[in-house]
Amino acid sequence: MQMMVQPMRDELTRLGFEELLTPEDVVQALEGKGSKGTALVVVNSVCGCAAGLARPAVAHSLQNEKKPDHLFTVFAGQEKEATAKAREYFEGYPPSSPSFALMKDGKIVHMVQRHEIEDRTLEEISANLTSAYDKYCG
Repeated sequence: MQMMVQPMRDELTRLGFEELLTPEDVVQALEGKGSKGTALVVVNSVCGCAAGLARPAVAHSLQNEKKPDHLFTVFAGQEKEATAKAREYFEGYPPSSPSFALMKDGKIVHMVQRHEIEDRTLEEISANLTSAYDKYCG
């Protein structure tokens, strides 16, 4: 399975995302350096909408003038414990993969869930993210 998902991981790490592989990584990231300023957490997935829409939309959104200070990712179905820990920070939102959580000063301020990714265009998803960046990012 690792050989199959590595290219999916690489799509995000090439953009500067830090992989959070353990629950401890999540706590360190979201309560440490990610607790100040803005942080985008991508819940990555092997599903088709992650490959065709979610990851490309994130890449497109990061061309925006304003963008998050920190970029993190967990991989649903791969690092299950880390993903579960990250979801604890997404208070009020059910588990969803793929999904994007924009956090500011350690609190969730914007969430894009799978149902807001499926059947949307890359441009619509990117616009959803960039609108949030413009509102919350410095």
